[in-house]
Amino acid sequence: MLRTVTLLGATGSIGRSTREVVAENPDRLAISAVVGGKDAAALAKVAIETGARFAALADEGGAAALAEALSGSGIAHGAGRSAVFDAVAMPSDIVVSAISGAAGLEATFAALTPGRVVALANKESLVCAGAAVMARAQAVGVRILPLDSEHNALFQVLGSEPISAIRTMTLTASGGPFRTWSVEDIAAARPEQALAHPNYAMGAKITIDSASMMNKGLELIEACFLFGLRHDQLDVLVHPQQIVHGLVTFRDGSVSAGMAVPDMRVAAAHCLGVDGRLDAPPARFLDLALTAPLAFERPDLVRFPALGLAMAALAQGGAMPAILNAANEIAVAAYLAGAISFPGIAALVEAVCSQSAPQMAAPADVAAALAIDQDARKRARALL
Repeated sequence: MLRTVTLLGATGSIGRSTREVVAENPDRLAISAVVGGKDAAALAKVAIETGARFAALADEGGAAALAEALSGSGIAHGAGRSAVFDAVAMPSDIVVSAISGAAGLEATFAALTPGRVVALANKESLVCAGAAVMARAQAVGVRILPLDSEHNALFQVLGSEPISAIRTMTLTASGGPFRTWSVEDIAAARPEQALAHPNYAMGAKITIDSASMMNKGLELIEACFLFGLRHDQLDVLVHPQQIVHGLVTFRDGSVSAGMAVPDMRVAAAHCLGVDGRLDAPPARFLDLALTAPLAFERPDLVRFPALGLAMAALAQGGAMPAILNAANEIAVAAYLAGAISFPGIAALVEAVCSQSAPQMAAPADVAAALAIDQDARKRARALL
């Protein structure tokens, strides 16, 4: 059966991986709609190459450029918030939610319509409004499949086991470009150094988050909602080779590992295959005999305080994860702009979180989550 796919974040790294998996399986998958951020030319190119019927650009100011780039293609198009919702509303079997940051929250929530599968790569949707998103998905009968490599590995390892069988879940982290750096060297790190991820080619925001290990903290929060776990059932191990993506320790002491080559197309293929595995090319298969020895170590929260801040926000709960995420997005943008140092990212996030009321309730809906997000951003900018 041919499944249709709506691709949110079509021009990003996850979007590229998804498109490649679709292209490898033309008899089983077809892209019906694509959504991009600001790059009209890139979105038009993707729409034409994938044969999409509709293309939406989130930036309303890019409407004319998108129309010109798609002139004569026959592809319907639009720009702005309403166009994104139009794309999400189009009939499709699978929605890949890969818009980076809190900007993807509204589109992800709108994609939760009966009978669909949502392949979730936008971790901020669960960080900012995890309880609301999961409750909505359950209420309307939507399957959420994690497209992050770590959560996807955990999902596959868990299989049909009940959550009650789990003692702990462990997410692995590469350690980023600064894994072996001293505190002093990290403090002086330039953006081009922080953007040099050892294993993956990703967007700037997620790559900086990987360097600070905030990304792993956000993934812990995401896992808490995805799997319905307590914060003290989640752990992180640094694993530079990125062959083991996740570990599940069961109540009886057995441990199962989710393993694959470090390639986002593996997780994308699992999500797009839904209940039937897709075939992968030979290069995507893991040969343990050819891999380097696998190493694991505890994360250093002194050199990487952002991870500790995320763990604390998860433990505190309520609105704190959403506040943490908003402050981090402002801090990362400031670092990339040269306004603060690399340690300034965690310092700004800590300052915003510390001035927030600890008893703030978790957002009950998207509107509440966005209000919390905007307030935290405003306070972060004021502190800058």
